[in-house]
Amino acid sequence: MDVLQAAMDVSLCRAVSVTPAGRSRMPLPIRGGRIGASLAARAYRLDLHDHLLFPGLINAHEHLHVNTVPPLPARAPFPNSYAWIAAFRAHFEEPAVIAALRVPKALRLRHGALKNLLAGTTCVAHHDPWHPALDEPDFPVAVLRDYGWSYALGWPDYGPPARSSFAATPADRPWLIHLAEGTDAIAQAELARLDEMGCLAANSVLIHGVGLREHDVDRVIERGAAVVWCPTSNRNLLGRSLDPRRLCAAGRLALGSDSRLSGARDLLDEMRGIVARGELGAGPLLDLVTSQAARILRLPSGGSLAPGALADLVIVEDRGGDERCGLVGIERSRIRAVVRHGVPRIADPDFAEWFDVAGMDAVPVTLDGRPKLLARPLADPALVALEPGLELAAAHRAHDLAMEAGQS
Repeated sequence: MDVLQAAMDVSLCRAVSVTPAGRSRMPLPIRGGRIGASLAARAYRLDLHDHLLFPGLINAHEHLHVNTVPPLPARAPFPNSYAWIAAFRAHFEEPAVIAALRVPKALRLRHGALKNLLAGTTCVAHHDPWHPALDEPDFPVAVLRDYGWSYALGWPDYGPPARSSFAATPADRPWLIHLAEGTDAIAQAELARLDEMGCLAANSVLIHGVGLREHDVDRVIERGAAVVWCPTSNRNLLGRSLDPRRLCAAGRLALGSDSRLSGARDLLDEMRGIVARGELGAGPLLDLVTSQAARILRLPSGGSLAPGALADLVIVEDRGGDERCGLVGIERSRIRAVVRHGVPRIADPDFAEWFDVAGMDAVPVTLDGRPKLLARPLADPALVALEPGLELAAAHRAHDLAMEAGQS
């Protein structure tokens, strides 16, 4: 078999493809890094009997560069995010915070992306100024591009001003802002204030929305705007979160993990908590992190396994029952493989041949105690060292030490 052709053309056979639109047992072709419309005659064939295929997850809200910064000590809930920001200013003097922020920002951004990838997320909306590291060809995940943003109405000194940023954002591109992140009158007044500024429209994506009242939710739905729900962050900082059901039913809700500074470890942990609390079922939840997120963030080839979509997917074992539950409640170490552009990036060791055929060198690691293979571009020791639970295998560390000794 021609190795270059095999790297481009793959046929995933005998698995069940699961999306919010339904399920299929047809072979899933990958051609040139995208989901194909037909099987290639010379494709590398991978038998995935008793496996489920999901689209790569979309994390609709993250701050990639702060996932190693220690959170504030637990305290009484804040009335709004501005009070939390004020309290955090003193936290910057803590030695652990100083040490975390001394790590180069480019490395911290890669770490936040790797954290997401390990949990099946292949696309992230990073809500902060753009950084050249996000343009690197081997950046671990895709990052939302060509969007407008402002940070928050009550914190105008960071990021673009809301009114001018919104006006400069094309109507067919999303515009993101933290809004109503609180439980007090300040947070509750923000939607009306945003509307008065002329910044509430069908492309407005409101992050958090805890302070939205019933008539505010009506207004969001009427305007075709959307909310990104980050329940763990909301509970940790504010003591409660929004009720997701009406926005979810209207197709105006996506899910974000925020960052470990205030939120869940990753999107899988966020999903597991939602199901445990009975807030949403597995079907609607899968929609929030795939097709619904793609619609809200204007990602036409995201969150799908349809022909032409990017071949970003998550492979797990079929545990029986409702296939939509196969990715909900799973530990990240139990994911069999995470694939970007048709190439495995982290997978169980028995996928070694796929790495080889795809021309992707892989490094043995352990993830939460389980052996894995990690694509070499992601196996930089300084990067791996930032992620709790991820370790280079002892044999690989010894090999690297020997190579360094030979070069000195």
